[in-house]
Amino acid sequence: MVQEKLKKIRIEKNMSQEKMAKILSTGTSSYSRKENGKSKIYDDEWEKLAKALDVPVEELKSEMTAGSVHNDNSTFNDHSGNFYNQNYNIPLSIIDNLQDYIHLLKEQNDLLKKEIEALKK
Repeated sequence: MVQEKLKKIRIEKNMSQEKMAKILSTGTSSYSRKENGKSKIYDDEWEKLAKALDVPVEELKSEMTAGSVHNDNSTFNDHSGNFYNQNYNIPLSIIDNLQDYIHLLKEQNDLLKKEIEALKK
């Protein structure tokens, strides 16, 4: 999907969705829908995005040859004395969903901490 290429380049350039949304004069959730393929990106928007990311529009709109990312954190210890080094190819759409889920869990955790504090009083 073309949008996966957009996301990959945006991340490589250390650009946030918020900043990209401002470039398009739209909200973050609207930009997120565009980046996730749920909303159309118009030609003038592609041009703005390419300029902001300092890449040609053609590169930005080209399909990714490999629709996955390499996890550089591939060595882990299972605490049994065994170390594993594996390369995982995780589709960007799954990473996106996991990041959203982690964010939601952090928000819920904060709310629960506040509720605990209120109950202690």
